[in-house]
Amino acid sequence: MRDVVAGLWLIVTLELRQRVRGVAWYVLLGIFMLLVAAVTILLWLSTTAWETGGGGVFSTVILFVLLLGTLVSPALSGNAINGDRDIGTLATTQVTLISTGQLVLGKFVAAWITALAFLAAAVPFLLFAVALGEVSLGTIAVSVLVLAVELGVIAAVGVGLSGIVTRPLFSIVVTYLIVAALSVGTLISFALLGTATRSEATTSPASSECPDPTTTREVPRFDYYWWVLAANPYVVLADASPGVFDAAGNPQDLFGWIAVSVRQAQAAPDLQTESPWCDWTGEYDVTAEEQPPTPRETYDGAVPSWFVGLGIHLALAVGALLWAWRRTITPARRLPTGRRVA
Repeated sequence: MRDVVAGLWLIVTLELRQRVRGVAWYVLLGIFMLLVAAVTILLWLSTTAWETGGGGVFSTVILFVLLLGTLVSPALSGNAINGDRDIGTLATTQVTLISTGQLVLGKFVAAWITALAFLAAAVPFLLFAVALGEVSLGTIAVSVLVLAVELGVIAAVGVGLSGIVTRPLFSIVVTYLIVAALSVGTLISFALLGTATRSEATTSPASSECPDPTTTREVPRFDYYWWVLAANPYVVLADASPGVFDAAGNPQDLFGWIAVSVRQAQAAPDLQTESPWCDWTGEYDVTAEEQPPTPRETYDGAVPSWFVGLGIHLALAVGALLWAWRRTITPARRLPTGRRVA
C-alpha cells in the first residue's frame, strides 16, 4: 500500500511542478484574484451588505468561483494524458514501475489540486463576506465542500477525456462541451421541454350568480422536467447549502433564491380553479384572491435534488477515469488509428 501511495504521489508532484514552472500559471492566478476582488467590491458597494449581512456576497463569490473554475479547469486537465503522449513522455513513465492506475489517478489529483488553488485564492474574499455577518457555519462548510467536489468532477472529466481522446485539443473541447451541457444545456432543455409540454387549465366562476364565463388556457408543465435541473452544478451547489430566510420568509442569499426557484418548478399547476373575485352574491371582491406561498413555504414543501445531481456528477467522473485507465493500460491489445505508441 505504501508503494502505491508513493507512486501516486510521485505523479502528483511531477504534474504540479510542471504546471507551476512557468510564469503563465501565476499570471492566471493573479487575474483570477483580480476578478474575484472586483466582484466582491462591486457587490459590497451596490448592496446593503454592511447592514443586512454578507450572505449575498458570500454565495455570489462561491458561485463566481465555480464559474471561473468551469472556464479554467478544462484547459488545465483536458490534455493531462494525451499531451504527454504527443511529446513522447508518456511511454517513458509507462515503462517504469508506475502502474496505469497510479498514472491516471495521479494526474487527476494534480488537476484537482490545481483547481483547488483557485478556491484557496478566493478565501480572503470569502472571509470578508463572512466578516459582514449573517453567514452560518453550515452554509460555509457545505458550500465550500460541494464546490471543492464539483471542481474535482471537472478535473476528473478532463483527465478522463485526455486518456480517451487521442488529440489534446479535441479532448479539451469535449470537456468544455460537457461542462457547458451541464451548466447551460440543462437550463435550455428545461425551458424548452416545459414550454413544449402543455396542459389545459380551466377557470370557472365560484357561483352561478357570477357573470364571469368559464375560461380555458394552456399552461406549461415544468413540473414534469424539474429533474433536468438536478444535473446543473450551480443548482447542486445552491440546493445543497442550508436555506437561510428572514422573518418574512425570503431567502437571504443567492443560494436560497436559486434553490427556491428550482423547488418551485416541482409544483404542478392547478388545472381546475375558481374565479377568486366573484362571490356567491355575484359581487366582486378584490381581496378574495388566495395569497401565494412564501419562498420559505415553497422551499420546505418541496424535495431537495442536490444529491441526485451530485451522484450524476460523481458517476460521470468515475466513469471517465475508468475509461481513461482502460484506454491507457499497457500492453495495449489494439491501438486506435493515429495513436502514438511512444
